[in-house]
Amino acid sequence: MSRDTEQGSGLMDLECGHSVRETIGRLESMLKERGLRVFARIDHAAAAAEAGLKMRPTEVLLFGNPSGGTPMMMAAPTLAIDLPFKALVWEDDAGKVWLTYNTPEYLKERHGIPENLMGNLNGLTNLLREVVK
Repeated sequence: MSRDTEQGSGLMDLECGHSVRETIGRLESMLKERGLRVFARIDHAAAAAEAGLKMRPTEVLLFGNPSGGTPMMMAAPTLAIDLPFKALVWEDDAGKVWLTYNTPEYLKERHGIPENLMGNLNGLTNLLREVVK
């Protein structure tokens, strides 16, 4: 199942068939297999625990491909605020796991990315849908 998080927010949620840790691991492996670079993996729940707080599993993966992202940022410099691309994997109150990301359409509109440079972002959407299966 997928859902637009909040109409007009630019976020898309994909329901995952795996735990947060397993989904992030699958995504990281698939990205590396395709030659994409993983810049960071942030475990917010672990950081919360270090601060003495309890948080449901929540992780963010920052990833991309400089050879694909750089031309987009050259054409639309403000895109650098949203790159590298981010995928948030989190568990809701009911125990469902979701993968959330900025939609390519939102990034295109927000930053004015030329249509001819959108292929890389559109391809990422397909990859994210494959990860959650």
